Amino acid sequence: MDKILITYYENNAKKLHKMVDKILSKFGGLSDKDLDDFYSLANEVFVDVMKRYDESQSFDGFLYSCLLNKIKTEITRRNREKRKSDRMSISIDTPIGDDENSTIGDMIADDFSIERELFEKDEERYSKRMLLYLSKLSKLQKEVLMLNMAGYLPNEIRGELHINEKQYADCYAAIHSYRNVSVLF
Repeated sequence: MDKILITYYENNAKKLHKMVDKILSKFGGLSDKDLDDFYSLANEVFVDVMKRYDESQSFDGFLYSCLLNKIKTEITRRNREKRKSDRMSISIDTPIGDDENSTIGDMIADDFSIERELFEKDEERYSKRMLLYLSKLSKLQKEVLMLNMAGYLPNEIRGELHINEKQYADCYAAIHSYRNVSVLF
């Protein structure tokens, strides 16, 4: 055991670092700070391998496989943290303040209202632009739009159409999407 320890840790753990470098060469985007972290991780793995090693197998192969597994796990853990969203998605229909009838959407200043635009048009004789806009919407989206125009609240619309919040949010987003609304201008 002492011979193995000396072999791996002579010249500032050159052999151990070489093994770690070989594994890390398969991965990109690592800084010197990351290398130091992985060298420290290799020291922990080395101690664990020394405790579990039996002489019926090659120490180099056993250490390499343990290091490879631990490094892959660490890289996966680091990348998982990077994928977390910096911003939380909040529905425009989220109630705010003490009054549950006020939503974030009510507080956003905008003079354009699809509901007003639709009401201002004669229901029998929509303009070409309005017909084009309506043709871009699905049946469910049109139903959501009509109930919204009639003054229904989002939770009432969901109950009336038997849809969940996500379906309602998707319909609402499509109704207000620039791609669809742009034909009205």
